[in-house]
Amino acid sequence: MTDNPTEITTVCYVRAPLLLEPVDAQVETLQACESEGAVDDLLLRSWPKEVALSEESPHQEVLENFERFAQWADERGVSVRPPFRKRTTTSQVTGTTRERLVTPLLCLELYADDELIGIFPHTNEAAEETYTTDEAIATLRTGEIPTPLGSVRDADASLESAMSDTCPDCGGALIDGQGLFACSDCGWIGTVTESGRYETRPDRPARERESALIDSR
Repeated sequence: MTDNPTEITTVCYVRAPLLLEPVDAQVETLQACESEGAVDDLLLRSWPKEVALSEESPHQEVLENFERFAQWADERGVSVRPPFRKRTTTSQVTGTTRERLVTPLLCLELYADDELIGIFPHTNEAAEETYTTDEAIATLRTGEIPTPLGSVRDADASLESAMSDTCPDCGGALIDGQGLFACSDCGWIGTVTESGRYETRPDRPARERESALIDSR
């Protein structure tokens, strides 16, 4: 077994009670990791199957955890949705519609010393690849530290590419017409999303595209 140079802390969030396989087996393996020294500290936390997405929710800690997990994923160009997902419910009595956050059956939060280094499971949507909790636990059992999909560098490079002044279709120069970007070469027209990526606008008549190009100049 490889000695870890840093102190490894694993926080395991799981729906309670822990009665069904394969959750029990995963928790037992994590406990074995701790007893064998592959993990320095193992913290078990339970959470409900779903929580209301509102400031009145009694499960604010779950919502705060989700926001932290999502931020970690965004910084690395990966996603935690799934395993987390949102759904809408409507009360048959009051007709009130509410949005709820559905939690995964099991989720791992991994720290090296005090640094958050991984949330499992997570998905690289571009590569259609998921790093599962089973895989993360198996890696920990060997004495190694799981390496998440994606990286901060990859995410920064992706954002920089998205924010370049070149057309996403042909690579030509873009003209900024007060938030509406137009390509002088191929006629591409689009906007910038909140995440900083160019998004193509729905096809419009050629006359309107030409007008946008003229206005942007």
